[in-house]
Parts: sequence; structure tokens; C-alpha cells
Amino acid sequence: MSAGYGSQSMVAPLRRVVVKSPRAAFCPPERIAREWRALGFAAAPDLDRACAEHDALCARLEDAGAEVLALPESPATTLDSIYVHDPGLVTDRGAVVFRTGKPQRRGEGPALAAALASWGVPVLGEVGGEATMEGGDTLWLDARTLVVGRGFRTNAAAVPQVRALLAPGGIEVVEVHLPYWDGPEPLLHLQSVISLLDHDLALVHRRPLPQPLFEMLDARGFELIDVPPDEYDALGCNVLAVAPRRALMLSGLPRTRARLEAAGCDVRTFDGEEIARKGHGGPTCLTRPVLRR
Repeated sequence: MSAGYGSQSMVAPLRRVVVKSPRAAFCPPERIAREWRALGFAAAPDLDRACAEHDALCARLEDAGAEVLALPESPATTLDSIYVHDPGLVTDRGAVVFRTGKPQRRGEGPALAAALASWGVPVLGEVGGEATMEGGDTLWLDARTLVVGRGFRTNAAAVPQVRALLAPGGIEVVEVHLPYWDGPEPLLHLQSVISLLDHDLALVHRRPLPQPLFEMLDARGFELIDVPPDEYDALGCNVLAVAPRRALMLSGLPRTRARLEAAGCDVRTFDGEEIARKGHGGPTCLTRPVLRR
């Protein structure tokens, strides 16, 4: 593994991470008025407040010991490009770039690949053609097991492609199916219903959790923390582990935070009304780990 990349974990200490500032994702400012409704944002983000929130997020990441890498502005991307988790993932052998399930986001994969190459991260391959896949539908159970959620954003054609790309690295890809939930328009990624906090601890929304994934967690001895139902829609289940039992989450979720702290987690928060809740993406969505070790 190169010293600069390798991230086959959801919980190992975060050393390098990609973000995209609203200064790059939301500009020029008229882009906000032009795109927010079509992309399904709950409301138009306020640019100045969004920048302040994102600066605070980056400060939290740096405080946790991570080098923060900033994606540049790209005319081929939209407001959604602030959610850098989705257009690819980084393995010990390089990056896998995705053709996103949301058509408006198709420019994000090439933009991420170009930036990663400039930072010394090779591209291992691409999930493309008729296949669609998004990073929010992936979950590293351990360094050799990647769970992929099949749903409206990650289709059946994607699974054999990513399996073939990762098999030479000794990685097993396990497919689970997501529920219909509220249909194809609202966002339900696999990571919408689970966040790993340690090698044996997970925050979950149990009702839509795929039953085979529950069985895997149970067999591995995971302790499950249930997100309070009244905090789920406020992105209570979207928590980023910056190290085992060190969590970064949105502010305004007191009951979820209390449950994490009761399980021994050190929790830090940031405000995210503009960059997270209006676009339906929490701290995991706003970050693409490049190196964890």
C-alpha cells in the first residue's frame, strides 16, 4: 500500500480525506437558483453560511489528524458535487470510479479521478457502461469485505463489475438489497441506515436495514445503537468515524449524541443546515476518505 492512499475501513484513523467546498460546488452563485429544485434540495443553500459551515467541518477533520484535500470547481458538476463520497472509493490498490445512479451527477466521477491522480492516487478501474453505483451504497465491514447495497442508485450491473475490480486484491463483495422505501426520487443509500463507529459498534436505523446485513453484524458480534426515530430524518444516522469510537456528527441531534457517548464514543459536532440537511447529505457524504490507517 502506498503511504498516500488506502482506505479499506470505515473506522480506522482518518489520515487523508477529500472534500469540496461550497466555493467550488455552489459557484457561480446563480448555479444555486438554477439547480436546487431539480436536484431535490429541500431549499436553496445560503452560500455564505454554507462556506462557514464547511470551513468548520474542515477544521474538525484537521483537528482529528486528517490532511484535507479540496476538489476544484468543475463546470461538468452540480451542487450535488459537494457530496464527494459518492463518485468513487479508494482501495489499497487505487481508486474505483463510479458512474452515478443520479444522471445529473455523471460529471463527478471523471472530476474525482483527475484530482486523485494529481494527488498520487492511481485509478484502479471504473464501474461504467450500463452500470450505476454510488459510494453511499458501499460499506467496509472489514479490510477484505465490502458490502454493496442494491437499490435505485446502485444497479444489478454494477455488482459484477466492482467484484471483478476488487477480487485481485482479495476483497469479497457482498450484495444486499435495499427496500423500496419512498421510491426512486428520495435518497436512500445503504449508508442512510448504518454508520460504523468501531470494529464492533454501529449506529443503525433498524427497520430498513437489510436483513442479511443484520445477520452479518450479529455474527461478528456488533453492538447496535438505534438512532432515535425522531432524529433519523435530520440525518441522525449519518455519522463519520474519524477513528474507532471518535465520531463527527451534525449538531442538533442530542438524543443520538447521548446514545453514542453512552457507548463510549468521543463525539464532535458541526452545524450543517446549508451543506448537509438542505441537500440530504451528512458528514459521511461530505467526505471521501483517501487514507485510513
